[in-house]
Amino acid sequence: MQRLMTALATVMLALPLAAPAQAQERPYWQTVPDAATPQASDWRTVSEDRLLVIDTTKGRILVEMAPEAAPAHVERIRLLAARGFYDGLLWHRVIDNFMAQTGDPLGTGDGQSPFPDLKGEFTFRRDSLSPFEAVAAPAGSLVGFLHSLPIQTQPDEIMAGTADRKVHGWGLYCAGVAGMARDDNPDSANSQFFLMRQPYPPLDKRYTIWGKVISGLDVVRALKFSPNPDGLVTDPDRMERVRVVADMTEGDKPSVRVLDPASAQFRALVEATRQARGADFSICDIDLPVQVS
Repeated sequence: MQRLMTALATVMLALPLAAPAQAQERPYWQTVPDAATPQASDWRTVSEDRLLVIDTTKGRILVEMAPEAAPAHVERIRLLAARGFYDGLLWHRVIDNFMAQTGDPLGTGDGQSPFPDLKGEFTFRRDSLSPFEAVAAPAGSLVGFLHSLPIQTQPDEIMAGTADRKVHGWGLYCAGVAGMARDDNPDSANSQFFLMRQPYPPLDKRYTIWGKVISGLDVVRALKFSPNPDGLVTDPDRMERVRVVADMTEGDKPSVRVLDPASAQFRALVEATRQARGADFSICDIDLPVQVS
């Protein structure tokens, strides 16, 4: 069974993609008048059990997983990474201006892990304690960040009228977002996943989102891609090792800090991006600064 939307990929090739925001030549705080360099309190340290390290033949990719959005899928990624399942697997399907897919032990798009398929987690429930920061309010909803994940959600005031005092939320397929591959059955995700090379909103609420690349998007975009509609790559790049930081030895663990969406510097970043993009502004234009040591 071929995984990840062969039909949808065909449709995607016929649709125009939004142009990505131009990379800034200077740190964002130098583009905002009177903005100070971020201080230590402006940064959030990514916890070890949320941070996935993907070492590839093109370099290292760091993904912050989002168990709030897709707990079962994050647990599956953790399980397979701990068992070394992903080590050596191919980036078998890569489409430029779209996504890079891996996680198939056969390298053809037809393989999966020995574990059962997963029920789709296309939306989730958010409460008032969730670490969510809004950046826009389109059409009566909110768009913002849950940790590093771009999401859309119902506004907080609706919580008072729901039985669980929560509201719906869903991840947005911006560049770097990590999604779970599946076939036509919405509950058929297993081990294959993909990382977005560019934004692609038609995937929103159709494919489970389980994390976001916070470092190494340049690596994702450097992976060999196929010009063919099926996206299958000849002589593809590989994942050499995939581990959750919590499972790594002390000497190998990276320490990662991301600009905290609750900080004043984050608000300055949003405003600078909004001014630069004008009417074309999108949450996908916001690139959270990261420090890796």
